[in-house]
Amino acid sequence: MIHRRTAVALLASPLLLTGCGGGAEATGRRTPPTRPAPTATPASAVQAEQAHQGIPGLGPARSAAIPERCEQAVVVTGRGKDSPLCTVALHQRTTAGWQTGPRWPGHNARRGWSAHHVLDDLRSPLGVYTLSDAGGLLPDPGSKLPYHHSGGFHSPGTGFEGEPLEGCFDYVIAIDYNRRPGTSPLDWTRPLGPKRGGGVWLHVDHGGPTHGCVSVGKGHMRELLRTLDPARHPVVVMGHADWLAV
Repeated sequence: MIHRRTAVALLASPLLLTGCGGGAEATGRRTPPTRPAPTATPASAVQAEQAHQGIPGLGPARSAAIPERCEQAVVVTGRGKDSPLCTVALHQRTTAGWQTGPRWPGHNARRGWSAHHVLDDLRSPLGVYTLSDAGGLLPDPGSKLPYHHSGGFHSPGTGFEGEPLEGCFDYVIAIDYNRRPGTSPLDWTRPLGPKRGGGVWLHVDHGGPTHGCVSVGKGHMRELLRTLDPARHPVVVMGHADWLAV
């Protein structure tokens, strides 16, 4: 049965230059005045400046693709076009601009990335997609997104490297690629047609490449579920680093 529920900066202390006086007086010689030593910029100021410049790693085209009303952006940065390795970070917009959370290691599709994802190409779709719905085999951990608890998220078998898949769908967040927002991640409606693939999710990492999804650690998935808020219009920005930088 499916249940739905709607949902540091470290301050771097300025570097202080201290010295002893009296040396010049003792010799009777005058020394030229010294200029004050420059102080280090506090990390909070650097972070604020970066926030005004936008999300680190995103070029103007990718930044422009993020809707203005979006206040939460999960950025998935692939290691390379054909690599299954990536990092995931949640960025949140504040009055000072974008603030960046920790970077988490993860996996994407076995063959990397594609600008025209199709069924069984073993590539994750490049793009900016909304995040509307979540679910999983385990009970709702406190998700702000509508959460669909179902036994349909069972994931038997093994992955590409022989790793067990059991538990990788304990928590999932549907990526709105070729799907109907506002439905369970298990909904198989494909607006672009079945040949363009679908069922692309953020889910629990199983230690190897995916078919097209993005995976991170179980604790990180719980954190995303408890943080992503429909009222803040979250999106995922996903692709390899070179593509994101455009």
